[in-house]
Amino acid sequence: MTIIFILIISFIASLVRSTLGFGESLIAVPLFLLFLPVEIAVPLSVMLSIVIALVVVIQDHTEIHFNSAKWLILYAILGVPLGIVILLYGNEMLIKVGLGILIILYSLYSLFVKSNNVLEEDSKLWLFVCGFLSGVFGGAYGLNGPPLVVYGNLRKWSAKNFRATLQAYFLPVSLISVLGYYTKGLVTTEVTTYFFISLITTIPAIFLGRYLNHQLKDGSFFKYVYYGLVVISLILIVSTLT
Repeated sequence: MTIIFILIISFIASLVRSTLGFGESLIAVPLFLLFLPVEIAVPLSVMLSIVIALVVVIQDHTEIHFNSAKWLILYAILGVPLGIVILLYGNEMLIKVGLGILIILYSLYSLFVKSNNVLEEDSKLWLFVCGFLSGVFGGAYGLNGPPLVVYGNLRKWSAKNFRATLQAYFLPVSLISVLGYYTKGLVTTEVTTYFFISLITTIPAIFLGRYLNHQLKDGSFFKYVYYGLVVISLILIVSTLT
């Protein structure tokens, strides 16, 4: 039964990530934790993230804004240490619930309040702000996605550009995380076994997600993204409180 649930969870989380470009960890980790210990659930989720990002980068490398991805990664690296400090010394429940509420409020604002803020080209200031915050949120609780959504929306990236560029960001970040887990002895035989089993449903979900992503109209794409953020934030809040 554990394997069946892992296959189902991997499919759903990978489908969300492949369709929207982010969000699988906030779906996969809380659900994996219902059946697996945290030292297996977290490395497993990050290893799946590498596979998803790698396949998408290979599929749609022509859609990637490499310059944006480069600076977002660099500034995210600067933010990760602060995120780790927050993780170690902050009040986990208050921070997670507060962050979830903040993301929901911002998403609702973006959905229902018209804004004329558009970046015609890359802005070093916004790249720093969004990249640094993605590193902070990622280092603390694996929430890299929301600040990247803000930047992608400001740049008015198409659905294809957004999905591909975020994977160019997530691929090196996830690789670094897995190397860290490996050095700490967390990439065990059990984790590796579950990882290879989960690929049975992860791989088809990536291709299905690509199809769904390419069906989304660019003008309405970020509406779906913000609705997705609301759902993911609610999952974060509920999983934290329970």
